Amino acid sequence: MKVVAYEGIVENGCIHLHAGVSLPEKAKVYVVVPDARAEPDVVLIASPRLADPAQSPRFKLEVIEGSTDAGGP
Repeated sequence: MKVVAYEGIVENGCIHLHAGVSLPEKAKVYVVVPDARAEPDVVLIASPRLADPAQSPRFKLEVIEGSTDAGGP
């Protein structure tokens, strides 16, 4: 595979090559950005979901009220 590098600039989200550079339509290209800083990986922790919402009654919460005193000596 032959590789040729051309320099250009990004303006309004489009890559513009310097004057005199013409590539064929639908040419496969690779973009290399020198001195670019990679964004840190973002970890998304999703809240759990039931695969079958019909199972939700199995997870019903029961609140039992007790005394507020620890009942110490």
